[in-house]
Amino acid sequence: MKTKIRELRAKMGLTQEELAQQVGVRRETIVFLEKGKYNPSLKLAYKVARALGSTIEEVFTFEDEDLA
Repeated sequence: MKTKIRELRAKMGLTQEELAQQVGVRRETIVFLEKGKYNPSLKLAYKVARALGSTIEEVFTFEDEDLA
């Protein structure tokens, strides 16, 4: 899974900690999400996308191997 969290977060001037607080997770979770090492729940994906002023599809890109 690829994400645009880092790019969108930077455009908004948010730190990882600020985004984490907005969506109710630890900063480390944002780090793992940005690196594509953690697949979020639908609820968390929605919260992140909403906090970044985007849709889930704009923030997260799933590859074929992610769906297997």
